[in-house]
Amino acid sequence: MNEPVQQQINIELGEKEGEGIYSNLAIITHSPAEFVIDFTRVLPGVPKAKVHARIIMTPQHTKMLLNAIEDNIKKFEQKFGEIKLAGDQQGGALFGFQPPPKGEKFN
Repeated sequence: MNEPVQQQINIELGEKEGEGIYSNLAIITHSPAEFVIDFTRVLPGVPKAKVHARIIMTPQHTKMLLNAIEDNIKKFEQKFGEIKLAGDQQGGALFGFQPPPKGEKFN
């Protein structure tokens, strides 16, 4: 039986990219061919938000990213405890990343 050959990929992280970009809001749109995720940040008292990064992915890669994030959240919570969401806490205000309202379907 032939074992699959594992390929090693060297990934270079530039200085600017290594600093990272803070985001507390993502706008996600999609077409049959791709998902577009715009990362921005909303600041109190600032009525305008600028897109700081746009990521365009195939539907397959988007689903793989979702699975990877879910796996990492599970590992994080096993190590550090459950991540609480603002809306889950009594009196917590909803701000930043939010799922669609319950019962609503989006296409």
